Amino acid sequence: MAFAAPVTLQGRGVRLEPLALAHEAGLAAAAADGALWRIRVTSVPEPQDTRAYIETALAMREAGNRLAFAVLDDASGRVLGSTSYHDILPAVRRVEIGYTWYAQSVQRTHVNTAAKLLMMGHAFDQLQCHVVGWRTDNFNFASQRAIERLGAKKDGVIRGHALRRDGTIRDTVMYSMRAGEWPEARAQLHYLLERHAPA
Repeated sequence: MAFAAPVTLQGRGVRLEPLALAHEAGLAAAAADGALWRIRVTSVPEPQDTRAYIETALAMREAGNRLAFAVLDDASGRVLGSTSYHDILPAVRRVEIGYTWYAQSVQRTHVNTAAKLLMMGHAFDQLQCHVVGWRTDNFNFASQRAIERLGAKKDGVIRGHALRRDGTIRDTVMYSMRAGEWPEARAQLHYLLERHAPA
């Protein structure tokens, strides 16, 4: 059985389902909410590329190095975006969390915090990971702030690391959290979600 086997994670009004071709229309609609593919520092698929995006994620799951999720509103079933475990290293019990994007209408709501709480909890508590990592574009300042709010520590910057969609070469900012840091981070995430909770 795979170290990070497909699983559905649910709580705080969101549901993370293993990404499947059945999510294609919902994922395309989520990306269209804000025309997210136009953002230079993200990897959101253009509407006509949504199926290929899912097929790539499924091939990576088969290879054992990525487990992609569709993020849904638990009540309505509406697809809100996508996120993944990736760069999965069973031998050292490490995963990274990334490929994360959400419809513009749910950005800066409880959705990302709730999804990350589910994923970090599963990684540390069920998979017994020693480390969870994140990486982001050096110009994606919103992503860097969001990762730091989770309690992750900045490891450093890998210069000239990857191609952006516009053909320029990006530096990658690396973050991580160790298992011993998880209890404090979890308490803070619960606190943030309580503050976001509707009255």
